Amino acid sequence: MTQIDPETIVDESELIARIQAGDKSACDECIALHSPALNRLLLRLLGNEQDAEDVLQETFLNAFRAIDSFEGRSSLSTWLYRIAYNAAMMRLRRPNAPTVSVEETLSETPGYIPRQLFDWCCLPEETYDSEEVQTELRQAIAAMPETLQTVFMLRELEGMSTEETAVTLDISTSAAKVRLHRARQWLRDTLGPILDPDNNGQPSPT
Repeated sequence: MTQIDPETIVDESELIARIQAGDKSACDECIALHSPALNRLLLRLLGNEQDAEDVLQETFLNAFRAIDSFEGRSSLSTWLYRIAYNAAMMRLRRPNAPTVSVEETLSETPGYIPRQLFDWCCLPEETYDSEEVQTELRQAIAAMPETLQTVFMLRELEGMSTEETAVTLDISTSAAKVRLHRARQWLRDTLGPILDPDNNGQPSPT
C-alpha cells in the first residue's frame, strides 16, 4: 500500500479528481492518509479490532463508490468520518451485535484523554498521569449518555472542529455545541464529588 509521509501536504481537490477519474494509486493514497484516524474512531465506537477493520474497509468502498456525489461542502476527511460513523452505527444496531465497553476501548486506545481536556475540566493538569484520575475519567466518559458521548469523542478525543462534528453526526452546529457543553458539564458534575481539585486531584475523604 502507498505510504504517505505525515508531513506531506496533499492537494485534496487533486486527489479527489484523481479518484473520480478511477486512478487506483489515488485511492491507495486516500486510504493511507485517512486510515489511521478513521480506524482510531472505529475502535472507540466498535470496541474490537476485527469489527473496526471490517467497517474501515466498508467505509472506503462506500466512499469510492459515491465519490462522484462528493460536492466539497466539507473536507474529504469529514465526509469519510460521516460514512465511517454511519457504517459503525449500522453494525452496532444489528441483532446480536456485541456490547461495546467504551471504558475498555478508551483505556486501550493511545492518547485517549488529551491534555487540553484539563483546560476546562475540574482537574489540575498535574494529575494527568495519575492512574486513578485516568480511571475515573474513563469511567465518567463511558457513563455519558450516548448523544453526549459521541459528540465528546469526536470533538475532544478526535480533535474535530464543532462544524466537522456536526457534519459527521448530521446535526446542526448549534446542537453540537449544546451537546459538547452538556458533555463537559457531565464530567464536571460526575468527577467533582470524586476528585477534589483542592486536594491535588486525590479522592475526597469519605
